[in-house]
Amino acid sequence: MTRIKPLLACLLLLVFSLGVMGPAAALSDQQEIIDEARITFDKLTTDPEFAELPGYINRAKALLIFPTLVKGGFIIGGEGGTGVLVVRGGGRQGWSYPAFYTLAAASVGLQIGGQVSEAILTIMSQKALDAVLDNQMKFGGDVSLAAGPLGKGLGADTTTNLKADVYSFAKTSGLFGGISFEGAGILKRDEWNEAYYGKGTTPYGIVIERRVSNPNAENLRNALAPY
Repeated sequence: MTRIKPLLACLLLLVFSLGVMGPAAALSDQQEIIDEARITFDKLTTDPEFAELPGYINRAKALLIFPTLVKGGFIIGGEGGTGVLVVRGGGRQGWSYPAFYTLAAASVGLQIGGQVSEAILTIMSQKALDAVLDNQMKFGGDVSLAAGPLGKGLGADTTTNLKADVYSFAKTSGLFGGISFEGAGILKRDEWNEAYYGKGTTPYGIVIERRVSNPNAENLRNALAPY
């Protein structure tokens, strides 16, 4: 009997540890997307082929960053991936903490079939940002989308007239461009937002009201800070 009690205690400790590890594993999924989003942001903003991207970011109200978009791997016959939304704050607020979103469509239109892409979408209008927050964003309807220009470099003091609601900058398997987002929808991931920030957390509460924070997202916010 004296040996059974220590053994039982060890088993109970193991069960308790496994219970604690469940949420931690879920958290690691969200953290992986945030860390990959930072890598994508750093990669595209410093790539000479995307020399105009920083100018668009400087003028953007918000960004959607998708570190991985896969054709045919997200839903049957479609494309998609998980990314984050960050919103520029007024005054000294800086960029918000990231909210989790999914891009999904029956046909995003990868021009090179079966490839993996990463993308930054610059949200230029309040209308487009409101559509994302209302979970009603679909490209090609009321929200206009254009491919961001490549190569020339758009300075922060440019007078270029930015007419589209959203501009996309995507890199596909080592090639530049090669992806169309027409017809794609942007949908919030409530379960991921709650897993990362706490029960009841909404994208609006994260990026607009700024009710929550997570120190593990600071590397991404620091990468955004100069813009």
